[in-house]
Amino acid sequence: KKSRIIEVIISSVKPSQLMAGKIIGTALVGLTQVAIWIVLGVVVLIGVQAFFTPESAQEMGQSLMETQSQMNPAMAQAADQNKVMEVMEMIGNLNLPLILFSFVFYFLAGYLLYSSLLGAVGAAVDNDEDSQQMVLPVTFPLILSIMLLFPIARNPEGPVAFWASIIPFTAPVAMLARVPYGIPTWELLLSMFLLILTTVGAIAAAAKIYRVGLLMYGKKVNIKELIKWLRYKN
Repeated sequence: KKSRIIEVIISSVKPSQLMAGKIIGTALVGLTQVAIWIVLGVVVLIGVQAFFTPESAQEMGQSLMETQSQMNPAMAQAADQNKVMEVMEMIGNLNLPLILFSFVFYFLAGYLLYSSLLGAVGAAVDNDEDSQQMVLPVTFPLILSIMLLFPIARNPEGPVAFWASIIPFTAPVAMLARVPYGIPTWELLLSMFLLILTTVGAIAAAAKIYRVGLLMYGKKVNIKELIKWLRYKN
């Protein structure tokens, strides 16, 4: 938009098609990266489970105890030789299919939500300075959800964890921090439903802002102006 190239582009495609192409194209790149991470994670997990059998874990714990006893008898008395087995048991009890499904779902839904809002912001402003002022309110819930990861991990059933995982703007990060601990099915379904509903609404609103603001130059845009754009009919 700043270099006026956008005027040439939209002579061939509709603004909504341009926005959809940008969002979907970048999402496919992100999904490719996620797929690589998932494959590597599964390979590492299978390798760890194959190597750390209960017998080998017990032998490792005993050898660790013997090493600690030679170095410091006091530390050997305080050490727990079942720590390795407990860690492996915890990994084995994880619901990996649910975790992987939740990861892909919240990645896609969260990405579509924020990318549509940021695309609308980019179309509404003329320069980088104005965009920085409008990006902060959009990204603040995402930053807040990252800051809440430690409180959620300490108390995954607390009110902070519950509301952060239900509110659509913080759910893509907060819910993923709760899923490994096991949560009620209704909470997960409610979170997904609200996130889908909010994402659809955000895409529809962003498409209107994108269509109006794409060719608008030299005008300071505020929240009041954006609301007026949302009322325009297609």
